[in-house]
Amino acid sequence: MTPAELTHYLHAHIPLSRAMQVEVLGTDPDQLVLRAPLAPNINHRDTLFGGSASAVSILAAWSLLHVRLRAAGLASRVVIQRNSMDYEEPVAGDFTVRAALADAGQWTPFLRMLQRRGRARIAVTAVIDYAGHEAGRLRGEFVAFGS
Repeated sequence: MTPAELTHYLHAHIPLSRAMQVEVLGTDPDQLVLRAPLAPNINHRDTLFGGSASAVSILAAWSLLHVRLRAAGLASRVVIQRNSMDYEEPVAGDFTVRAALADAGQWTPFLRMLQRRGRARIAVTAVIDYAGHEAGRLRGEFVAFGS
């Protein structure tokens, strides 16, 4: 799935992504990168609204799993089970979020479990980058259900 195709998919199926003007910058087997502008995600202090930071981070992590599962030929539904978010620095402009598996070694066991039991759990991290600094970090646990 190309970045443009994934952007279109997200805007069509997760309308909040369109409202936040999220764009997919890149997808590869190890990471996925989203970009979003500050304007539709701004708070009363002219910085990134915490809810938007969390939402774009969850979206990046979810998208990574969506793309990887499609590439593996597995039809599934992915949902977030729990997450924690650390806000390190204010974000006063456009930003990116880079998602990756928390432990790349868990991908194969995750796939095996999904195929065997129809359900599997995996952790993903997403890092908010603003002006070359890590401005925030999400750690989320996601569950995939076979269709």
